[in-house]
Amino acid sequence: MKHSTRPENEPVEIIRCRFAIIGSGIAGLWTALHLAPHDSVAVITKSQLRESNTQYAQGGIAVALPHSDSPQLHKQDTLDAGDGLCDEPAVEILTQEGPAVVRELIGIGAQFDRENGELLYGREAAHRTPRILHSHGDATGAEVQRTASEAVADLADVQIYEETAAADLLIMDGQCVGVEAVSNGQCRRFIADSTLVATGGGGCLYKYSTNPPVATADGIGLAFRAGATLQDLEFVQFHPTALADESYPKFLISEAVRGDGAVLLNSQGEAFMARYHKLQDLAPRDVVARAVFTEMTAVDDDHVYLDFSPLGVTTMRERFPGIIAELHNRGFSPETEPIPVTPAAHYLMGGIATDLYGHTGVPRLFACGECASYGVHGANRLASNSILDGLVFGKISAQAMAETEPLSAGIQQRAARLPADLPAGAPPELKQQIAELMWQQVGIIRDGDSLREACERLEQWQQDIHGHLSPGQAELEAANMCQAAWLIARAALHRQESRGAHYRIDFPQISEQWRKHILLQQSGAGQIAISERPVQTLG
Repeated sequence: MKHSTRPENEPVEIIRCRFAIIGSGIAGLWTALHLAPHDSVAVITKSQLRESNTQYAQGGIAVALPHSDSPQLHKQDTLDAGDGLCDEPAVEILTQEGPAVVRELIGIGAQFDRENGELLYGREAAHRTPRILHSHGDATGAEVQRTASEAVADLADVQIYEETAAADLLIMDGQCVGVEAVSNGQCRRFIADSTLVATGGGGCLYKYSTNPPVATADGIGLAFRAGATLQDLEFVQFHPTALADESYPKFLISEAVRGDGAVLLNSQGEAFMARYHKLQDLAPRDVVARAVFTEMTAVDDDHVYLDFSPLGVTTMRERFPGIIAELHNRGFSPETEPIPVTPAAHYLMGGIATDLYGHTGVPRLFACGECASYGVHGANRLASNSILDGLVFGKISAQAMAETEPLSAGIQQRAARLPADLPAGAPPELKQQIAELMWQQVGIIRDGDSLREACERLEQWQQDIHGHLSPGQAELEAANMCQAAWLIARAALHRQESRGAHYRIDFPQISEQWRKHILLQQSGAGQIAISERPVQTLG
């Protein structure tokens, strides 16, 4: 991607910190919380501290805390949902470390729903037993974000930089030495001994998404330009039940509603999920999303329906007060009528490839949370594993980052003297074109011809991007979206099978030959080198 070099005499604010964290969702904040005892931490967020995917997560936290459960059962459900593509060592860490890290979260003030003083557990799709913690029924993400935000705000060694957009990672001598950012038109350079990318997902790459507007796949663009490897980008999870109204982002209706008994109906009022999977409405998300999409397209409609009535009025109001209140605000009455729903882009299973400690392969550069890929989610993330992912691997990443040796004085001085150099921005109106293209051609159901056409258009758009003298947040987001969309489309074209959330009508069967991860890395002049690696097991 072309770069836009700003005038050499333009002032650059230099900020020296031991650790730089890009992103303020649970992955970034939990890492910051565990780094603070070691030294100074800068949390860089392009919006407000609490604006992240975490804030809007309704479902809950999956964790093997109930007496009837175990980390081994949680691990097996995760592996099953991942459709053969989970790396078993990563899943082992997630499920074994999960109980302790959730107890730690509760210990610093997180409030979860209880019954007679005991934690209350719900069940969601593809879980064999109730193990999902919720807060206020359907506001778990907001409670987790509140808890982490307040804990970090009390720490003297953590500085929060809001309205500061990361533009590029600062690479010198083959290692990451910090972050180049913009804030209200001013350049800010964070020089750090280690840097964590925790920018969340990329739901805004699609026309219909449950993600907030900040989810523009920035971490994918940052890491790719820095030379990091990307993994499993073809696996984009579409949530099957977003409210089918005119809003953006789409209002998510939690999977927990179906976990408690709600049923999907087609336009004829028929419960259809039994035709698609033995678990019916509790089938894995990729199965349900495709089933909904198939029922919609069969009658050329833009929605199916979700019937809340099996829950009963009392249960639906007590268990899902936020969802019910929002539906009422939008003119719907789940107590008396089925609610129109549609699939929407929800979660990116792939991301920046890391080892089990968050290392990206670029020295001093780490990644965590939704933008990272340790192989834990495979081809289809198990419901409510995402917040647990940020907690478990955020803590582990913090331990690894704390062991990084400080930068030499010479490198710090050289980094401080560099002229301002930002990546080329793209016209903000390109965002809408990308989202439309991705929904139509790199969406729930794919084929080779559509994917090839999408790759060509996205590559052309990238070539057409011209540098702006002062690229702002919107221009940087548009450029990152274009780059990330191109990478997703290339990965989807490369994988010639259907597995998990990746479904191709020209290769409809799962294939043992493709039970491997697809890796993408920059290969000179913005080109892609594509390679593969086997799935890791403990056997």
